[in-house]
Amino acid sequence: MTGIHAPTLDDIERLARAALRRIPDPLRAHVEGVVMQVVEFPDDETMKDMELETPFDILGLYSGIPPGHKDGGAIARQPDMIFLYRRPILDYWCETGEELAHVVRHVVIHEIGHHFGLSDEDMEALEEMED
Repeated sequence: MTGIHAPTLDDIERLARAALRRIPDPLRAHVEGVVMQVVEFPDDETMKDMELETPFDILGLYSGIPPGHKDGGAIARQPDMIFLYRRPILDYWCETGEELAHVVRHVVIHEIGHHFGLSDEDMEALEEMED
């Protein structure tokens, strides 16, 4: 062994929290109070709901009440959450050679963006914005 270790759940969480602090202003207002959770893989229920073939088919997931329903009487049973899946993220990181912080930021922005109905083009523009 060379003494090199894969980034831990805590390492990914630190990168995700840093990304969340640096997200562009257009998204910042939407993520106040969002809980970040990093786990190894999606759970069985997520696998089934998302119709995933393997647990490596998803890097992250935003879980929460859809926009427009929060004020319409829907009761939140838990806060909105962003799940990041460590092993799929690490596989993607190794396959692409991108900087890990960039990969994590990309996943965070895309999970928030998909939840709030942004297009891929909108999210790409947000990723390019400086905070």
